[in-house]
Amino acid sequence: MKTNLSNLMNIVADEERKFASYGYELKEYAYNTSTQELDGTINIIEDYKEDFTKDFEEYKKTQQKITKLKSVLYQKNNTFKLPDGRTIQEALVDNTNLRKMKSLYNYLLSQKSVKKRETEVNNSYFECKTINFDINEIRKEYETLEKKIQDTDFEISKLNSIEFDIDV
Repeated sequence: MKTNLSNLMNIVADEERKFASYGYELKEYAYNTSTQELDGTINIIEDYKEDFTKDFEEYKKTQQKITKLKSVLYQKNNTFKLPDGRTIQEALVDNTNLRKMKSLYNYLLSQKSVKKRETEVNNSYFECKTINFDINEIRKEYETLEKKIQDTDFEISKLNSIEFDIDV
């Protein structure tokens, strides 16, 4: 089958949904329901043995398929390289950390110096809290981070569209 990383990620997501659905159904099919009369006669009300057996096999097959697909996905993420030499996996890890940094920078950019008057019984004064960093420098670094993240995301998306063969 010919595919690309984007499509492969969608296939994996579909298989994982199927896997979860089978798991839910197996819990529903785990018991048969019957009644037993006082004379020992048994009446089967719900018999899920065949459904359980069929879904249990599909559950196991789906797990194996997910493992195989993710193996290919991880292998390709560690094989395909961005123009700067990083693998997709390295770039994803970098972008995750850069997004965390961006979030902190965003918080720092929202901070303001504050001057608050405090009054006590015999004393009155101002408590001053001033930011101790250059806000323009933080803004500049924030914009640099944002551009780096966008550029990396763009390069990853280009690599995600490279087609390759996979045996499913």
